[in-house]
Amino acid sequence: MAAAALALGTRAAVTALLRPPQAAALAVRYASKKTGGSSKNLGGKSPGKRFGIKKMEGHYVHAGNILGTQRHFRWHPGAHVGLGKKKYLYALEEGIVRYTKEVYVPHPNNSEAVDLVTKLPKGAVLYKTFVHVVPAKPEGTFKLVAML
Repeated sequence: MAAAALALGTRAAVTALLRPPQAAALAVRYASKKTGGSSKNLGGKSPGKRFGIKKMEGHYVHAGNILGTQRHFRWHPGAHVGLGKKKYLYALEEGIVRYTKEVYVPHPNNSEAVDLVTKLPKGAVLYKTFVHVVPAKPEGTFKLVAML
């Protein structure tokens, strides 16, 4: 009888070891917010505006050709060059494009320009870049003569 009890005890021990443990109550946490990503820093994804010089020095242009596009005044209209609504430079005459740099001396009544000049180091000079179109046809000729 003792042997039978010992055998039952070991059998119970073996079955207890082989039987999977009872699942305890587990607490599972879920996200309280959906993962949608951030909506900040959306800038910088717009395409470029293609500002800049379109016709270089020495290029031949026709009247109406755009010479350059700019947001702020980087190039100024010179001889035979017009200024568009959005500061675009365009040719008024047919000819060759030329660029010049000229010394900028502001008018004394312009307070902003005078403040800018006074902040510069001594001896510094301001320059403006002008875009010119040198006409291909000499001025002073009659159109009727040019047609013959």
